[in-house]
Amino acid sequence: MPTHGALTWADFHAAGISVSSWARDRGFNPRLVYEILRGQRKCLRGESAQIAKELRMK
Repeated sequence: MPTHGALTWADFHAAGISVSSWARDRGFNPRLVYEILRGQRKCLRGESAQIAKELRMK
C-alpha cells in the first residue's frame, strides 16, 4: 500500500488485498467501505468519517 495520498481501487488490487478483508481487519462494515470508495457517502461523522481517515481521504 502507498504511504501517501488516498487509497484507491488500484492500490488494493496492486497489494493483492480485497476491500472486504481490509475492512474486516479494521473492524469496519465492508459495504460502507465500498460506498465510500464509490463516492456514495459524504463521510462527515461517525464510522464513515473514520473509514475516510483510514483511507487517507481526509
